[in-house]
Amino acid sequence: MTVRLQKFLSEAGVASRREGEKLILSGRVAVDGQVVRLLGTKVDPAKNEVTLSGKPVHAKAKRFVALNKPKKIICSRRDTHDRATVFDLVPTDWGHLFTIGRLDADSEGLILLTNDGEFCQKVAHPRHGMLKTYRVSLAKRVAPGALNKLTTGLRDAGEWLQAKRAKLLAANNTRSEVELVLAEGKNREIRRMFKVLGHRVLRLQRIAVGPVKLGELPLGKWRVLSRAEIASCLRFVGKTQEVHRRN
Repeated sequence: MTVRLQKFLSEAGVASRREGEKLILSGRVAVDGQVVRLLGTKVDPAKNEVTLSGKPVHAKAKRFVALNKPKKIICSRRDTHDRATVFDLVPTDWGHLFTIGRLDADSEGLILLTNDGEFCQKVAHPRHGMLKTYRVSLAKRVAPGALNKLTTGLRDAGEWLQAKRAKLLAANNTRSEVELVLAEGKNREIRRMFKVLGHRVLRLQRIAVGPVKLGELPLGKWRVLSRAEIASCLRFVGKTQEVHRRN
């Protein structure tokens, strides 16, 4: 079975599909000893030898992982301050994984990882609007009007920030628990929104990415996504792509 060369590179865990295209155009990829610069080139992984900078590239088993990220663990592959990363929490022999989106160091909860570059690109792309659900603990009582402002939208540093849904889970005079659903996930968006409203975030936990839920997964542990979860993510992306084509 033949596949496009950039797709093969992404499935092999070498690079995302877009990064693979850049590698091909730069002349670093060869098929059966011949440098290939044509993006439409197709290969049969069972018959053709693909190399990157002279080193063989082999197809790898696809991996789709859900991980419960603790605080102070970062999502970057390398850190100049030598902090622990999410990649330290998964088996080292799994090879090159990508995080699908990010969580900042002070946040915790569900982060998805995969070595399938195409799946990563589809699920992470803001255009597809994969919904992400968060549980937020705040240092004081939240008024109903504040939640309305979150869903109506507000501006911070010249950027428009808006939640899809906001629900008060519990509140007393010293603490509130709020569930937020976002479609984009801009840099530190939730913390920025609540700061504009005069609230301090005590804890920020992501509890779902689309159909994938954190559930009872222990902090710092991982699990493999089910086929149903993977298929459900792709169905959601497919629906949004169809809507964009119609518009």
